[in-house]
Amino acid sequence: MRRNGPPSLTGDRHWRGSARLAVSCALAFAALSLLIDWDAGTLTPSRAALWLTLSTAAFVVLLPPRVTAGPGWLAVRGTLRRHTVRTDALVAVRLLGDVSSHLVLRDARGHRLELDPRVLAANPLLWHELDTGVRRSLERGTLRQGADLLERLGREIDDTTARAVLRESGLS
Repeated sequence: MRRNGPPSLTGDRHWRGSARLAVSCALAFAALSLLIDWDAGTLTPSRAALWLTLSTAAFVVLLPPRVTAGPGWLAVRGTLRRHTVRTDALVAVRLLGDVSSHLVLRDARGHRLELDPRVLAANPLLWHELDTGVRRSLERGTLRQGADLLERLGREIDDTTARAVLRESGLS
C-alpha cells in the first residue's frame, strides 16, 4: 500500500544564508557594543539590556521574509505574520515601486501578499509554481489585472536564466 507523502513544497534556496547573515550581524553588533561598553567601564545591567534589545531589533530588520510555494498557493512568512494567496485564483497582480519594487498578489478570497520579484528570479522552482497558478487563473478567468506584468517578468527571468546558462557553458 502506497502512502501519499506531504505535498511538495518549494522554498527560497537563498533564505538560510540570508538568515545566517542576519544572525551574524546581530550577534556581532551585540558583542561589539557590549565589549566597548565594558571596556569603557560603563556597562550596567540596564545598558546590557539596551544593547541586547537593539541587537534583537537589528536581527528582526535584517531577517528576510521566507517565501514558499506549493501547488496552487504561494506564502510569504515575515517576522510576525504569514500571508498566503491562492495562485490558481488570482484576481490582481501589481508592481509597486521603481527602485525597490514589490510584487503585490491578491486572490479571489481577498488575501494579499507582497514579495520581492528578485526572489522569483533567483528561484526558478518558485517562479514555476507561481506561473502554473497564474495560467490556471487565466484559464478560469479570475485574473483581471496584471497578466501582462507577469508575462514581462517571466520573459525577464527566462532571459536572465538563459544568459547565465550560456555564460556558465562558455558559449557567451
